[in-house]
Amino acid sequence: MKFALSVLLLITTCQFVFADEVFDDVLTKAQSGHTDYQYKLGSLYEKGLGVALDHEKAVSWYTKAAKNGQADAQCNLGAMYLYGLGVNQDSQKALSWLTKSAEQGRACAQFYLGLMYANGLGIERDDKQAVDWYTKAAEQGLADAQYNLGLLYENSQGVTKDDEKAVSWYTKAAAAGHAEAAKRK
Repeated sequence: MKFALSVLLLITTCQFVFADEVFDDVLTKAQSGHTDYQYKLGSLYEKGLGVALDHEKAVSWYTKAAKNGQADAQCNLGAMYLYGLGVNQDSQKALSWLTKSAEQGRACAQFYLGLMYANGLGIERDDKQAVDWYTKAAEQGLADAQYNLGLLYENSQGVTKDDEKAVSWYTKAAAAGHAEAAKRK
């Protein structure tokens, strides 16, 4: 039993040392201006992985990367502004950052834009824009976008009612693991 406990302690200690080394490496690269590492560091702070959860630091690192065109950072920064995490909620800044990311083809940003337009989150509701953005994200396999697109077809929001297309999108979302879509297909 002592041996097993010692091995477990050694493994746990090695993981913490490894995590510290990885974090230090990411921090060093982020501080030297590598945008992908600035994005990664922002993600660590946003999720509290290996560091204390800190939305303000996440926003700071996402902003550095986003200003240099890093599309994933632009998407996450837009979401932070949309939900007011680490910053004051600001729909216009959310829209700006999400649009920059979406135009680079990021499905997450396309989904958030669909969400903003479908629900009038800080902008005028526009179901046709919602359909356009959800379609772009859905075609890339994003299950939430596929599900929401199914809802729009089922309820004729921004499109002509089409139960066949609704079921098709629900089926794709369900295949990707979306639980609500599985109930609708």
